[in-house]
Amino acid sequence: MFVSGAQPIRQWILTRIAEMTEMLRSKDDVTIVLPTLNEEEAIESVVTELKQVGYHNILVVDGYSTDGTVKIAESNGCYVVSQHSRGKCGAIETAIENVKTPYLLVMDGDLTYDPKDIDNLLVHADKYDQIIGVRANGRKNIPRTNRFGNWLITKTFNLLMGTKLSDVCSGMYLMDTHAARELELNALGFDVEVEIAAQTAMNGRVTEVPIAYRKRLGSQKLSSWKHGFQIMRTIFGLAHRYNPVLLFSGLVSLAVIPASVILLWTVLERVSSGAWRGDYALSGLMLLLLGSQGLTVATISLLFRRMEKRIMRQTRKS
Repeated sequence: MFVSGAQPIRQWILTRIAEMTEMLRSKDDVTIVLPTLNEEEAIESVVTELKQVGYHNILVVDGYSTDGTVKIAESNGCYVVSQHSRGKCGAIETAIENVKTPYLLVMDGDLTYDPKDIDNLLVHADKYDQIIGVRANGRKNIPRTNRFGNWLITKTFNLLMGTKLSDVCSGMYLMDTHAARELELNALGFDVEVEIAAQTAMNGRVTEVPIAYRKRLGSQKLSSWKHGFQIMRTIFGLAHRYNPVLLFSGLVSLAVIPASVILLWTVLERVSSGAWRGDYALSGLMLLLLGSQGLTVATISLLFRRMEKRIMRQTRKS
């Protein structure tokens, strides 16, 4: 094939390298990370399914189970390590330290996720730092309270972080190992997923792929209300750290709500009784001005953030 000019040649070489990289990438390039805590009912079935679809690098990070989880995992050929630090965040940190393959995939060890979906995530591994599995099929297997909580958490996350993700609480996601080692995790437990998504969205590239979600085996570790509030608190902390202008301007813009109520009340008072509440009207106008300024700054912040992402994408391509 004849290609003229330095730039076309460079682009042609990069394209060929990308194609070769995709062909060489295999299931052996992925370590499946299973954080576990008393999952003896499901762990053998999870490992069996993984091996049936060709994934044999399986790392079980155990949070000091008191049942037969570790023994079952070891008897099925898994590499088992005990986690340090607390909660699921500690399990992820321990996994990142022990993974030796180019990619790692985190999935729960309770049989809720189908290993057949891993291939769909792996397809995008060379283009993104994180690929999140969106629980699109089988959402009826998520308790209704949890479904509402996931929706609220994801909407809040997108609003404060300037993203368009669909399921930031998903327990199945693929990561580039190098990118994972760049993370600075401060979460305590189940909020680790939103922290990883936030850092990847701010500093790297993240995308989503639809996956199935099944009924779990064994007892649920997540408390809907307790961990839900913990995750929401973490999201606000992440917004303060990575997107403070949007966070504070967004909070200031809420002044529009009481301003509207006050001004509407003064108008109704004027119409119904003829009384003019000038002091209240002035207060309402000041709040409206403050809220409008906050809304303007928040909008500008979002525009600058999107512009920054476009520049980063163009820089990576060049």
